[in-house]
Amino acid sequence: MKIFIRRRLVYIFIDLILVLLSFVLVVLIKAGSLKTYFPKYLYSFLIFLAIWLITSWFLRKYFFRDYDQFKHAFKPILISNFVILGTISLLMYFLRSAYYSRAIVFGTIALATGFELFWGLTYHFIRVARINENPTDQEYMALQSQKLNGNGYNDESNSKEKILLSDRLQNIIIDECGKQALEFFQKTNIFPDNEILLLSTTNLINIQTQTEDYHKSIINLKRVNDIRYLGKFFEAANENLPMNGTFSCCVETKDLRKQRLFKKYPFLLNYFYYYLVDFPIKRVFPKFKITSGIYFFLTRGQNRVITRAETLGRLISCGFEVQNEEYINNLCYITVKKIQDPSYDPDPSYGPMVRLKRIGRNGKSIKVYKMRTMYPYAEYLQDYIYKHHSLKDGGKFENDFRVSTQGKIMRKFWIDELPMLGNLIKGDLKIVGVRPLSKHYFNLYSKELQEKRTQWKPGLVPPYYSDLPKTLEEIQYSEMRYLEAYEKKPFKTDWKYFWKAVYNIIFKKARSQ
Repeated sequence: MKIFIRRRLVYIFIDLILVLLSFVLVVLIKAGSLKTYFPKYLYSFLIFLAIWLITSWFLRKYFFRDYDQFKHAFKPILISNFVILGTISLLMYFLRSAYYSRAIVFGTIALATGFELFWGLTYHFIRVARINENPTDQEYMALQSQKLNGNGYNDESNSKEKILLSDRLQNIIIDECGKQALEFFQKTNIFPDNEILLLSTTNLINIQTQTEDYHKSIINLKRVNDIRYLGKFFEAANENLPMNGTFSCCVETKDLRKQRLFKKYPFLLNYFYYYLVDFPIKRVFPKFKITSGIYFFLTRGQNRVITRAETLGRLISCGFEVQNEEYINNLCYITVKKIQDPSYDPDPSYGPMVRLKRIGRNGKSIKVYKMRTMYPYAEYLQDYIYKHHSLKDGGKFENDFRVSTQGKIMRKFWIDELPMLGNLIKGDLKIVGVRPLSKHYFNLYSKELQEKRTQWKPGLVPPYYSDLPKTLEEIQYSEMRYLEAYEKKPFKTDWKYFWKAVYNIIFKKARSQ
């Protein structure tokens, strides 16, 4: 009940802001000044606001329920505002006020309606994305706990092989992080004290100056959010460990950060702070070269917002394999094992535009341009996701936490694929053809289909939209049938598949989710 009331109050507050903004803009456009005009209309405007709120409430403008269809978001707005227009028009007619400007009244209603429709459209897209959004980090870990146990990550049966930390190290960890964190480290630690490097640092030099291969386990008690050169820090940890050595750290993920801020600040202020201050500075600024300097000047790289996907992706890119994850005291604790040297990617993908490596014609690696729909470094999680997630209809992964909320919206309307027109112009792709695949996904296909695929250019419109296969096997069969037909009659085949795909997209609402 409290959540219900709070939502209604938020909607009413936003609506009041939109109406007030509309009134001010219309007055400025018509009269050019608020100083002499606003006092004259103050009481009339308050009556107008009362009529606006009462009508909107009784006609359920603030009671959104079904977000799957536009009409459920827009219909109450249009009906309420039409009734408001009629009510105000009748009052003006009967009162016959000579000084009250019809242009300001009708202009305010029209502009406020436009603002409301725009806000409703934006809110609709966000809600559609969130309805199908992946579980939160904690919910995902609960869903995966049984699977992780099956792989031996949290297997208590292996406890006999593990050496408990000494009292000295236990007391240090308890003082810094608490007993639950100590229990986490004891589950994953299998080395004696003299082989463990226990740190509580954000300074890169404290790990770079260690003797290589001297320690078999590194535990850092400080949040990775406060490490300026995070990639280099993880690389240094890898370089200092022998093969199969372990590295443990903790992170406040984006979801955990949002929960903390919403609890820290009072209601309404928390929304304004998070969406108007924290999100733009901490999430948007670092992604653009023109604003990244401002971000580092203000934050010095500390208290950064980092997602679970980016943290795991960075660790995997630095040569580690994820062994265990656990949520303790609003932090995500992670233990990884060294399995190879770091990739030392000189140009990691971080901005809104990405260039993804894909298998092209003759097996040549091409870079496909797309708008970012996944969190940074998510491309390194392909194998990890495949091991812990099953494929859903259409060949995509279930509960793929790598995809952002904005990414879901862009994927739904193909906004993310618009930059691929550049690949079409360059000649890397053709209009109709098999989808350009990553190396990992390409290796899931049969050898016969791999050879057949690389004989031709990939395409923007894949045969998936024509046949609508559900499983990986059906996708392979669909692509093989297309390629065999294309070999015989290229133009006729592409023409047929293109128009069938268009029909399925428009009338059958075909989407590649």
